[in-house]
Amino acid sequence: MSDLTHLDESGAARMVNVGGKAATERLAVASGLITMSGAALSAIRAGDAPKGDVLGTARIAGIMAAKRTGDLIPLCHPLGLEAVAVDFVFEESGIRATSTASLTGKTGIEMEAMVAVSTALLTIYDMAKAIDKGMIIGEVRLIEKHGGKSGVWKAPAG
Repeated sequence: MSDLTHLDESGAARMVNVGGKAATERLAVASGLITMSGAALSAIRAGDAPKGDVLGTARIAGIMAAKRTGDLIPLCHPLGLEAVAVDFVFEESGIRATSTASLTGKTGIEMEAMVAVSTALLTIYDMAKAIDKGMIIGEVRLIEKHGGKSGVWKAPAG
């Protein structure tokens, strides 16, 4: 079991000690999609959703969530983020959220980018559920990461 970084010799969960690692510039990009009815998509695009500015609220929610990732994911280190951005693109049947998070630190930032995207999508659902309760959140994934000993990683196209 000692080959697994988050388990100790007895198999118990533990937080990895990153104290001896060098700080490097790190960046992660994550993306996800929420699909919805044409009515919900039109209302969000027009700014006519019952709860107000859907994408503005979702952007702030995603940024706030990224800052709290260490509180949400049990073995994540709390990180001093230097930047988090959450952007949205309208697609034919939904909205794609993309988050970019960065810092100079001793451990990765992938979870912060994915938490930002997930929370932004959940906020879109909450803000538009009066129009469409059947929205589907999916495709949440890491798109790319930079930094640390593994260097640059990019998701395969497709």
